[in-house]
Amino acid sequence: MPLRLAAKRPPDPRGIDRNETLLSVSASGHAESRPDKAEFQAGIETFAASATAASAANATKIAEIVTALEKVGVDEKDIQTRAVSVSRVEYGARRGQYQASNVVNVTMRRADRVSEAVTAVTEAGANVLSGPNLSMTDPEAVANVAYANAYKAARNRAEAYAEAADMEIARVIYIRDAGGQQGQTYLRGADAMAIQTEQSSSPRMAVPVAQPPPPAVMPPRVMLGTTASDVFIQVDFALRAK
Repeated sequence: MPLRLAAKRPPDPRGIDRNETLLSVSASGHAESRPDKAEFQAGIETFAASATAASAANATKIAEIVTALEKVGVDEKDIQTRAVSVSRVEYGARRGQYQASNVVNVTMRRADRVSEAVTAVTEAGANVLSGPNLSMTDPEAVANVAYANAYKAARNRAEAYAEAADMEIARVIYIRDAGGQQGQTYLRGADAMAIQTEQSSSPRMAVPVAQPPPPAVMPPRVMLGTTASDVFIQVDFALRAK
């Protein structure tokens, strides 16, 4: 009798069995958190007839700004020099004088006190001010909540598909992190290319040197609000007949 050789069917490269159906679902997740950390930049610009005099005056004022920050509870390790410069003014009313500038980056471990710190540096004479950049001490924890919500959404959608097709979910085959965004921060996905972005907290030093330092003004109140985390995932499910 002739022997029948049963040809073996090669395994499906997608990872599903012969009696299963592949379902690919894309979903998004959202989470919000109140920022608990803040960064801002504060500094001083001084003018004098010589570079030495401008630098000396600047050193005195920046020391007063640092002292003011320490008095409101900012540790020395959270005050970092960002930019120091001395240059001759070549145009405008101050032509021939020298301009000295010193800007520090301030990290507030308690975001609810950033308004107090901004007021302190302004009263100490700061005439360069930018920020704040509000963030979370543990941004990954908040992002993970968003990712968990994204998976729940994907699972619910898969169950709806399965129910409509008179099937059920057999197992999860594949989960891909498609990245997202948390506030102004890009969350890199599993296959995203490296992207270099200029941080929004970078100090802007393009202040017209021909103008005198701006007069002191009442610092604005800093509203912390909430920071949103929005992420995206793709999940592959294997469905089977009930």
